[in-house]
Amino acid sequence: MLLGLLLGCSVPPRENARSAPAAAAPADRDPQSAYEPRSAPGDGQQYLARMAGDWQVVKTFHRRGGEPAVTRGTCRQTMVQDGRFLQSEFVFEGEAGRSTGTGVIGFDPATGRFTSFWIDSRSTRVSIRQSEAGFDGREIVLWSRTLGDEPNARRSRTVSVVDADGLHMLHRQFAVSADGK
Repeated sequence: MLLGLLLGCSVPPRENARSAPAAAAPADRDPQSAYEPRSAPGDGQQYLARMAGDWQVVKTFHRRGGEPAVTRGTCRQTMVQDGRFLQSEFVFEGEAGRSTGTGVIGFDPATGRFTSFWIDSRSTRVSIRQSEAGFDGREIVLWSRTLGDEPNARRSRTVSVVDADGLHMLHRQFAVSADGK
């Protein structure tokens, strides 16, 4: 069988075989799309693209009592996967030492929702966040999510805004109490 295949592949094409082959049907070119349809970037990706670049970061953690803790760092954010996702690489240097983090956020134009994943050197947990409402074009609001049953999981909300000048970005995280406030 192998010999026949090798011989078949070594035969030169016939003269009338010079015409272009017939175009493959879309399902033949991308059979995965039958189960996971492709999607194009939307308004959310345009907003995320405004966050791409190298940033100086000031992280301020407001404690329940006492002075806030301030840590400085850097962040490099790039659009990846043909402009569909924003990938973030953070480095912070503080009193507790160096910490790093990696995030990826995307936008689904079909649902109007953002979803993000975050990992960092401070923990072995993966942080998952997702919009609960559609994108308003001004800010990204994400709520913490869990996989599986975690009845005692912390609930938090983040709000990210890029200034009109595109030179400043504000990312705030809020703890949500048991009563949802």
